Amino acid sequence: MVKFCPLFSSSSGNSVYIGNGDGGVLVDAGVSAKQLELALWDIGVDTASIRAVFVTHEHSDHVRGLRVFAKKYKLPVWATAGTLAALEETTVADGSFDYRAVPASGAEAAGFLFEPFRTSHDARESCGYRITLPDGRGVAIATDLGTVTPAVLDALTNCVLVMLESNHDVEMLRNGAYPYWLKQRILSDEGHLSNEACAQTAVRLVRNGAAHMILGHLSKENNHPELAYEHTNAALRAIGACVGRDCALSVANARLPGDVRKVVNF
Repeated sequence: MVKFCPLFSSSSGNSVYIGNGDGGVLVDAGVSAKQLELALWDIGVDTASIRAVFVTHEHSDHVRGLRVFAKKYKLPVWATAGTLAALEETTVADGSFDYRAVPASGAEAAGFLFEPFRTSHDARESCGYRITLPDGRGVAIATDLGTVTPAVLDALTNCVLVMLESNHDVEMLRNGAYPYWLKQRILSDEGHLSNEACAQTAVRLVRNGAAHMILGHLSKENNHPELAYEHTNAALRAIGACVGRDCALSVANARLPGDVRKVVNF
């Protein structure tokens, strides 16, 4: 059995756990090492079972706790060559832990194969990951992308579970308090994916066999979990797909006091 859990998912910090009886892996470490430890304990995972960390890009909400966590648990860290260069420049990668460039063919950890795919985002060399499970099924994580390119869509297609960005509602963003330059950055093809774009992509993925869709990296200022959910749910209804029968749909939002972390076992 595989356990998949977005531990943190917002502009404040991001980290996803995937694991099985052979151990587990984190994708990103964008909160403090202490918060990561507590979050893993919260879902019944021993930190000693973590085998590696895979990083999507160098922005602080994805690497804030990386150096301390990787050094403390002596973990290898994988990222694209461009991301590693950026991490070296900001001294996150300071030689105190082992870090390696993930090849296009992927890298293995805890019995999973992590294959990177390029994402369109304003970072050095950002990526998502398609993860092949020991039984051959595919899982994918794709957040922080301004547009779904053909390469991204190809990487996500035929995965049984996809965590996909549903960052903002376009009208909330346009009418909100963000400065103009920041609105333009988010709306650009190197920014973040809107609820509408996420919903359109989810339809294509469910048609190709996705059984679990998790909406991630929601903006606290320009979105609501209910709004993101309804956009994708409505799009799926429009093609005759029923959530709960044809696929599962959930929202990974920033954890608040009293929230229960959403764990998918499959």
